Amino acid sequence: MLKIEHLTKIYGDKRAVDDLSLHIKPGEIYGFIGHNGAGKTTTLKACCGILQYDSGEITVDGVSMKQSPIICKSKIAYIPDNPDLYEFMTGVQFLNFVADVFGVGADERKERITKYADAFEISSDLGSPISAYSHGMKQKLAIISALIHEPKLIIMDEPFVGLDPKATHLLKEIMRNMCSKGAAIFFSTHVLEVAEKLCDKVAIIKGGKLMRSGTMDQVKGDASLEDAFLDLEEAK
Repeated sequence: MLKIEHLTKIYGDKRAVDDLSLHIKPGEIYGFIGHNGAGKTTTLKACCGILQYDSGEITVDGVSMKQSPIICKSKIAYIPDNPDLYEFMTGVQFLNFVADVFGVGADERKERITKYADAFEISSDLGSPISAYSHGMKQKLAIISALIHEPKLIIMDEPFVGLDPKATHLLKEIMRNMCSKGAAIFFSTHVLEVAEKLCDKVAIIKGGKLMRSGTMDQVKGDASLEDAFLDLEEAK
């Protein structure tokens, strides 16, 4: 579903991402782990077509992001770590705007908006301006907007930050359900306990370089994911 091949992104004299290659297959929940500044967000933004990169190739469902970005983006949903929404809109206006962008029909959008807004318990707030939303409510709205067009690939940057425990549990259930239907999920997180329980595969990045990747057992061995991560962080 998502292939990252020899991805390199340079800022001045710093290689933010250095020859990174990963393959996220349909049906997989793939965790992306690293300290702040390791290159996670740069990688995720490149995969979404938000950020240009210096070399390498990114393909979504076999389509090149460089050559056909619109086709790729039509298959993707992206949830950033700090949702930057149109705050002059109401919640329902924003969701309808996103549905318009992706060409979602009236019946489908109504059904999905109702389903997810009820599940995340923000139905009564959809008529209010987004400027009045708390951070957690904005995060929930961003998640719902990402699900409107039933994407084949969801890319998320720290998706659990700002969510209450009930919403966190719901999002994990939605992620598993989507992957059971053939979608793929690639997300970064600092919550290693969640990653260890939720992910099929995981990659650890340090200083822009891939340190280790594979199934959870391959990456962590007999240790916990936290221990494996800290060992790699301390290695020179």
